[in-house]
Amino acid sequence: MKNILIIIISLMIFPFTGSTQIIKDIDEITPFHEGLAAVRKGKTWAFIDPTGKIVIDYRDDVVMSKVDNKSAGYPHFRDGRCLIKEEINGINYYGYIDKNGEKAIKPAYLNATSFYKGYAIVLKIAKEELGKNDLLGKKVVSYSYDEVVIDPSGNSKAFLAGPVHLIYKKDRLRNPPSIQSYLLSSNLAAMKDKDNRWQLFSLNSSE
Repeated sequence: MKNILIIIISLMIFPFTGSTQIIKDIDEITPFHEGLAAVRKGKTWAFIDPTGKIVIDYRDDVVMSKVDNKSAGYPHFRDGRCLIKEEINGINYYGYIDKNGEKAIKPAYLNATSFYKGYAIVLKIAKEELGKNDLLGKKVVSYSYDEVVIDPSGNSKAFLAGPVHLIYKKDRLRNPPSIQSYLLSSNLAAMKDKDNRWQLFSLNSSE
């Protein structure tokens, strides 16, 4: 009885402060990665810190990415970068933002992966002028892409495959070309060749 009385008196002296609602009407909340968690309202995403403060405001350009090879994905940061996409003339280009929401690597790739152990794999477009069509008065241009490894600054670190010929039209690029390789570690990438045999690439060599 004495213990119960002490508890009641303590509650009277030190009342519960209660909780404070910070953000309303959230459709989805993801786990934290590198100190930030993504929250969704409709089709837009924002990022919050561990106190619930929004540090990157709602935006519609972040990309759903798989986490630890799980089927369900969501926007998240790795190596200080989060994958985004931007539509330009009907074609989607991929790039990355930093933890301030600024474009650290401008969208310029036909496809891209999230960073892993300091690297990401991207499809980098190459443009070659073959000459000029005198009849039409236009330059003859050929497009292709290479599969390369980049670091968080956007510098190419290793060449994996290419060039792959590209028909550079929006109706042909409604879906991005697929990335054929994946990162094994901070030093190695792997890719299957045309004979369905694996090739290993060192990430210590430059393009």
